[in-house]
Amino acid sequence: MNYKEFTKTLKSKNLKPVYLFFGEEEYLMDYTLKLIKDTFIDKGLEPLNYIELEGQDLEFSTIMNACETLPFMAEKKIVIIKDLPLFKSKKETEKTKTSKEPLIDYIDELEDYLLLIFVEKTKSLRKSNPLYKKIKKYGDIVEFTKLRGSDLDNWIINSFKKFNKNIDKSTINYFIGYSSYFDNKKERTLYDLENEIIKISNYTPENTDVRKGEIESLMAKPLEMNVFNLLNSISQKNGEEALKLFNEMYISNEPILFILHMIVRQIRNMLKYKILTGKGYTRGDSLKKMALSEYEYKKVSNQSNNFTIEQLEKALNHCLETDKTIKTSSIDDKLAMEILISNLCFKL
Repeated sequence: MNYKEFTKTLKSKNLKPVYLFFGEEEYLMDYTLKLIKDTFIDKGLEPLNYIELEGQDLEFSTIMNACETLPFMAEKKIVIIKDLPLFKSKKETEKTKTSKEPLIDYIDELEDYLLLIFVEKTKSLRKSNPLYKKIKKYGDIVEFTKLRGSDLDNWIINSFKKFNKNIDKSTINYFIGYSSYFDNKKERTLYDLENEIIKISNYTPENTDVRKGEIESLMAKPLEMNVFNLLNSISQKNGEEALKLFNEMYISNEPILFILHMIVRQIRNMLKYKILTGKGYTRGDSLKKMALSEYEYKKVSNQSNNFTIEQLEKALNHCLETDKTIKTSSIDDKLAMEILISNLCFKL
């Protein structure tokens, strides 16, 4: 079950007694917990009917005591357990066994008045875990993944509207690119996007449209954006601009080999795109095969029009030679990259 399916179920109030929430989108998880609380619990009676427990060193007796107390003037008694080690431990110890077994048995006996929710802020869980299996049998598993497509667009639009700001589709894509929301290495969530939206809204006049220039001036430019612009300059044989962009990355203390890795990644994506489309793959099939976000796929497809397959293959060879040079010779890393950029501009 995903986040949207759960919120539909919540509207009907037809919930099961136990759930496991997990996933990388912490913002949506917290938002859903608030929705649950607002749906079933009167604010004045919250201390009696809504309990949050931290899972670390949590004894089963504490969980049972929280669950056994009946709700007071409320439809549900809600118990939230966050970051329980029992979901993460691969090796069974006497301590985890002592805690896990009574909890697994207890889930068989949960009353209708109870809503017990385990919250794990992690991308994946072991489905072979006995506790996971028991929750799935008597309740449900809800995964909170990153928002995508129109769901993400609408969230951004509505978030800006709270500050009397409008943003169009083109600028939304620009904002997403600058936010690094889909960069797996940075673990961005909607909380990070919300902070950027607040910053942009605070530093620009009310009742105005968000412009790309404001995004550029107020948000840190991600490495991927610089690499994209660098390859655009290379395709136009604008060596001066390409070297300027590289120096911006270098000055911002990005590791040389990581910059090279990102250039190689972008070239490989363009090459893969051209090969797949040349073989007659549809947009949907090539998107799935390349495992990119919609936003990144669009950038790759547009930029690949500036290169031939032969040029991209030559570019990859130049990059591999530079990687070897940096790792095995005494040449200055920065100079090696500047030579690479010159070769990409004028020798493809």
